[in-house]
Amino acid sequence: MTNEVIWLLFALVNFSLLLLFYKLFGKMGLFVWIGMATILANIQVLKTVELLGMTATLGNIMYGSAYLATDILNEKYGKQDAKKAVWLGFSTLITMTVIMQIALTFQPGTEDIAHNSLETIFGLIPRIALGSLAAYIVSQYFDVWIYDKVRKLLPSDKYLWVRNNGSTGISQLLDTAVFCTIAFYGSFPLNIWIEIFITTYIIKFLVAIMDTPFMYIAKNMNKKDR
Repeated sequence: MTNEVIWLLFALVNFSLLLLFYKLFGKMGLFVWIGMATILANIQVLKTVELLGMTATLGNIMYGSAYLATDILNEKYGKQDAKKAVWLGFSTLITMTVIMQIALTFQPGTEDIAHNSLETIFGLIPRIALGSLAAYIVSQYFDVWIYDKVRKLLPSDKYLWVRNNGSTGISQLLDTAVFCTIAFYGSFPLNIWIEIFITTYIIKFLVAIMDTPFMYIAKNMNKKDR
């Protein structure tokens, strides 16, 4: 099975599980998903894969699902709940970073088999960690703001795809710009930096398009959960 096929199946699984969380647990399920997605995305991002001839990080689907969850909250419960979810995800990410950095300071036992692997995953380079945190809070907050603006401008359900794709597409562009600038600018030649920027955004934009049908399904779920 090719990486492209696995990637598509992986996206379907991610978005389907998000809807299952929402169906079973309502609004609280979306809050839990956002907290979980921010952690898993930052673990998965360490793995690179070849997709459509491009090198991409694996965390883009899980990260994109957090945007979908935020948009669902914004669409059905309002901007304030969406903002609260953004800060929940940000707090979760900071907490994971702090806790795991402290955990890595313990000297491993003589029989330990996990320390080196944990250090590889959680021994974050400060510049990349800062880029990830800054990109998350800036882009997610912007996503909440622009989604609310577009919804007021185009409130009809027939424009739901515009609200979803427009807000996420622009926000992901901002996210990519902030992260790549803080984490990589100056570390690579300009042409390589531009290639990383473009390929990263293309993958994120594809994820944003793929989540649209799931947004429509979520729109018609849990109508009494207000």
